[in-house]
Amino acid sequence: MIRTHGARAAAGALAALLVLAGCSSKAKDSDDGDKAAAGGVRTGDGISGKTITLGALTDMTGVYATLGKSVTQAQQLYVKQLNAAGGVCGYKVDLAVRDHGYDPQKAVSGYTELEPKVLGFTQFIGSPFVAAVKQRIDGQDKGLVLPQAWSSALLGSPYIRVIGSTYDIETMNAVDFLIKEKGVKKGDRIGHVYFEGDYGESALVGSKHIAKQSGLTVVEQKIKPTDNDMTAQVTALKQAGVKAIVISAGPRQAASLVGVAAASGFAVPVIGNNSAFAPQLLATQAGPALMKNYYVASPSLPIGADTPQAKKLVADYRAAYPKDALDNGIVAGWTAVSAFGEALKKACASKDLTREGVDKALLSIDSYDIGFGVAQDFTDPTSPSSHESVILQPDKNVTGGMRVVREAGASEAAEGYTPGA
Repeated sequence: MIRTHGARAAAGALAALLVLAGCSSKAKDSDDGDKAAAGGVRTGDGISGKTITLGALTDMTGVYATLGKSVTQAQQLYVKQLNAAGGVCGYKVDLAVRDHGYDPQKAVSGYTELEPKVLGFTQFIGSPFVAAVKQRIDGQDKGLVLPQAWSSALLGSPYIRVIGSTYDIETMNAVDFLIKEKGVKKGDRIGHVYFEGDYGESALVGSKHIAKQSGLTVVEQKIKPTDNDMTAQVTALKQAGVKAIVISAGPRQAASLVGVAAASGFAVPVIGNNSAFAPQLLATQAGPALMKNYYVASPSLPIGADTPQAKKLVADYRAAYPKDALDNGIVAGWTAVSAFGEALKKACASKDLTREGVDKALLSIDSYDIGFGVAQDFTDPTSPSSHESVILQPDKNVTGGMRVVREAGASEAAEGYTPGA
């Protein structure tokens, strides 16, 4: 989306939030409040009357506003269809949405507000924000969180499950593409422009890992989410003589980087992480350059994939939101909420719709594929659900604005890598 992503907006602010997040006044026993409903199904937090409430902490107004809108609307569409089909265990499902605008304080306060009211979260945009409440989630809240965030720092929790490859693994697959398809070779320098914080620094671990194995040198350029003009970074990388560039930032930064490089005659291939593109960019001045020299590593096939499931999702989304563009945020949101829905159905079959019951149900799913090319294995909390990436290229002439240039696969570097090791 894209898969979805985060940089530390202010290190000091997040440090303070981490302290607050670890000092929640609420301490729970996982069995507190559990009750038996009709038919002997155990329930607990997030279920009231005949409604299961799920939370969505999104970005509708900040650096990932385009992504947040698509992810959220896809999830609202899934919930509507699920309810039309009878819901789960006789319960209707409701999605409580909060916009944090990619602000750390709003993100943590939004979690604090919603957590007592929901069974779990179908999305939480921003790796540093999820990390800020990880201690609470693991230690006392124990509600399932499926983040739109791929930092390897989020691994190891049975409650926070990263869907798809983490940024370090995804970046290895991206650099592998540059080596095998774009002429980057031993002894070359590659640039890496990255957000400060969990997202960019996780990606940087990946580029350095494969660079060391492949005899490359990484030239680093760290930026902030508020840095939208990449002229200085392009100038520095051009002077350094890099043969290709990796960008681990947002769509605006990617568009600026590619546009400035093209305008200055610096025609090197650029590849971004899944959250570093939005098809709306193709209508900007950077559009032609993006279609010529830009690529994206994605955790799945794009929204315009030639599969029955993708075509149905396109038709359903267009019917529900006829004025909105199609992008890979739809796929990311649909994948996450579908996985949560599958866990709910399994928990229902086990007659345990408590938080612990739903967490346990997701951990039993070892091959989940909704028709977008990559099967997800949720059984090992220390590992992402996949090590594979699909390489895409912007193309305004295809549905969703992205076409496949390399099918799903994992590089040798990614296959032999353990995040955090």
